[in-house]
Amino acid sequence: MSAIEHSHAELMDGVYRHQRHFYDLTRKYYLLGRDRLIDRLDAPPGGSVLELGCGTGRNLIQAARAFPDARFHGLDISAEMLETAAVAIGKRDLSSRISLARGDASAFDPEKLFGLSGFDRIFISYSLSMIPEWRRTVAAALEALNEGGSLHVVDFGRQERLPRWFKGALRAWLAKFHVSPRDSLREVLEAESRRTGKSLRFDSLYRGYAVHSVLTKA
Repeated sequence: MSAIEHSHAELMDGVYRHQRHFYDLTRKYYLLGRDRLIDRLDAPPGGSVLELGCGTGRNLIQAARAFPDARFHGLDISAEMLETAAVAIGKRDLSSRISLARGDASAFDPEKLFGLSGFDRIFISYSLSMIPEWRRTVAAALEALNEGGSLHVVDFGRQERLPRWFKGALRAWLAKFHVSPRDSLREVLEAESRRTGKSLRFDSLYRGYAVHSVLTKA
């Protein structure tokens, strides 16, 4: 890793060293839209699926159960989170279908990490808001897609139709965990859609609390 990547890895390990033990129990109340994303992955039989910022492995386990004929891969920069993910995946007898690797989501090599040239589906669930080089992550994900593949993203939205006090309180609380909603996400995805020739579907959920986006072959 570069010095910047190493610094971010240390930060994430520090944040999640203890939180990882109760992460899934608490996050289900406010990481909204994750199951919607998984339901709509439409992973093809025999296809390959990558989650960037896989954390505890919760989403990978859900997706592997939903699409039993696909193979899944998870990338995270935090060794602490990957340790938790490996245990959770093993307990559910999914180690043969889910592989994990440590790396930076903004600059990763599918061949070196997973022995693959690309993926049929890539999804990013509430991770862009924690990745400093999040724009590069979007570009890297699109670069790693196989022909006809799609990129799926769910994350915090602009909260534009929620009370101002709620938005302010939410963002102040998220900042304590180094989370920054990406208000320019739509514009970045639209630019990537034009650059790559992919079509974009961008849905605002729960009065703008979250967004769900899909970039796919036009």
